[in-house]
Amino acid sequence: MVAFGKKLKERQIQEWQGYYINYKLMKKRVRQYAQQIENGALDRRQVLKDFSRMLDNQIEKIVLFLLEQQGILASRIAKLGEQHNALQQQPDFALISELREAYRAVGQDLLKLLFFVELNAIGLRKILKKFDKRFGYQFTDYYVKTRANHPYSQLQQVFKHVGVGAVVGAISRNLGDLQDRQGSYLSIYDQPSLPLQDPVVDAIKAAVDRLTHSTNFLNFLAQHALIMQEELPSPAEEYVDDQRYHFMSLLLNLANTFLYMVNTYIIVPTADNYSLSLGAAATVCGIVIGAMAVAQVFSSVYFSAWSNKSYFRPLIFSSIVLLLGNILYALAYDFNSIWVLLLGRLFCGLGSARAVNRRYISDCVPLRIRMQASAGFVSASALGMACGPAIAGLLQTNFTIYGITFNEDTLPGWVMALAWLVYLVWLGISFKEPSHEPKETQAPQESNSEPAEPDELEKGLNQPLLLSSKDKQEDEDGDEECEESEEALEESRRPTTSIRSAYRLLTPSVKVQLLIYFMLKFVMEILLSESSVITSYYFGWSTSSVAIFLACLGLTVLPVNIIVGSYISNMFEDRQILLASEILVCIGIIGSFHVFIRYSVPQYVISGLIMFVSAEVLEGVNLALLSRVMSSRLSRGTYNGGLLSTEAGTIARVIADATITLVGYLGENVLLNLTLLPSLIICICSIIATCFTYNSLY
Repeated sequence: MVAFGKKLKERQIQEWQGYYINYKLMKKRVRQYAQQIENGALDRRQVLKDFSRMLDNQIEKIVLFLLEQQGILASRIAKLGEQHNALQQQPDFALISELREAYRAVGQDLLKLLFFVELNAIGLRKILKKFDKRFGYQFTDYYVKTRANHPYSQLQQVFKHVGVGAVVGAISRNLGDLQDRQGSYLSIYDQPSLPLQDPVVDAIKAAVDRLTHSTNFLNFLAQHALIMQEELPSPAEEYVDDQRYHFMSLLLNLANTFLYMVNTYIIVPTADNYSLSLGAAATVCGIVIGAMAVAQVFSSVYFSAWSNKSYFRPLIFSSIVLLLGNILYALAYDFNSIWVLLLGRLFCGLGSARAVNRRYISDCVPLRIRMQASAGFVSASALGMACGPAIAGLLQTNFTIYGITFNEDTLPGWVMALAWLVYLVWLGISFKEPSHEPKETQAPQESNSEPAEPDELEKGLNQPLLLSSKDKQEDEDGDEECEESEEALEESRRPTTSIRSAYRLLTPSVKVQLLIYFMLKFVMEILLSESSVITSYYFGWSTSSVAIFLACLGLTVLPVNIIVGSYISNMFEDRQILLASEILVCIGIIGSFHVFIRYSVPQYVISGLIMFVSAEVLEGVNLALLSRVMSSRLSRGTYNGGLLSTEAGTIARVIADATITLVGYLGENVLLNLTLLPSLIICICSIIATCFTYNSLY
């Protein structure tokens, strides 16, 4: 793997090299500060001031060059505008074609400038992380707070590229005037329905979106999948080898995702009645629902590891295990055994191949359609979540064939068993195993030898303020002759090899975001899993009523993401939406408590809707931020960022379902309040933690 500093240098535009952030110099200065503090030559306050001044100078150099280049581009556009006006008087199709190419040439230069800004923005984030790794999480918070919100902020120029939008607009408008409508001069403002299809403008828009983190519905939805992209951009888009991509195989992965989510939620409306029919308490539904999540904690790891070698075999295994699990779930009624029921749900959890589905998109789908595939992954999950309860609501029948009972309790198991059988046949016929290139086999060869310097990223929060004498000596040796080699060790993107090493890569802000993910999954699981018990106790709802309520909640996912992705995320920063969503989740929890007055359907439905919708918004924004602040080493391999977030969410679901069952033994009259109480405490803790790390989420 190539070191970050080396990759940064390789992707720099040669004639602009003197205007990029001097990452290597600043990295070396960070090490010198550690030595000076140890020798007593500097104290922490002096270090903060000196490094702030140095960073200000670097940013000013970048910004002034950016403004200079914007002026040059604006001047070129103005001259082309004169020619454009002349052509309006006397149209000449040959000159129109030349003018269009001239505008595209300006667009290409603007694209180069946007990549210049983006590389510098990445370098700034990297050096801020490195400083905080060495000295504790203080500097980024201080620097962003004092610089980003200042009225003369140069930091905003780098991260928000103020002024570039006008140049983008000028190029887009003029190309829109000239594109395939020679001489007509229809304006993009007058005819917004006429699409501007130009590869230069498309590339510019993509670069602008990456730089500002502005987004659209498709991109916002795709972020839910937490499929991390390449850290450093390239003007020439990099593609996954198309030979590894097979559309039907992608479709089968998405179908697996959809069926698994249906399988998860199809039993929710009837789990309490099924438990009662087997002689258990209604609140045992928490354990029945949560048994699937318990098994998923383990299946996520071995499926993620298995997908390093194959995608087809784990999907076959997953389908067979889910088929058996659903048959056991359905037969538990005739066996009159709660243990067979739980065993069936455990088997279903052991068949969770979501790690394989995510890895297939990350490794085998070309970059040009990866966002659409990621959005498809999330959409399939959301659709499955809505369809599960809806299907359960339709299975209202009762009959027996050859001594096997088919009723509203057992039919979810039989329907899903049939679905997995059909899927298994489809999978065997249509799936194409992609070639497994040795992407990760290079890493172990490098890791077999003991590195000269311990990996900074592996130290996490245990990094001491000062280096040990041994580390110091190794640092000095690296400064003298092996800078690039040391960077390769420090910034290597080799995948982590264990949960423990992955955990060490988690910074405080990442840990807070995983806490937020844990919280929102806990809250959603409490709401969904106990819905049948709560609504039956307070309102006397039937299975069909519960199914309709849960299906309606699931159907809000896509519309909410359209609103947030298309509008709200372009008006507010992600961290602002994050905090606001947490507060709304907290309000929804508080509104759900049963106090003194009679508990009503409107109170339950409205507060539940607020909780669910806010948690959905929170999930998208949280994962979008997580993908930016998480170490690049967690983008690949078995123990990747997607696995960590999945484990955090799955553990939350397990604890939530166990809470429902344990509290249920105290009586259904206290179930609502006693399960909402830990939800409220965790939510308040996550809000407080977010406030402490707010300026690190930049």
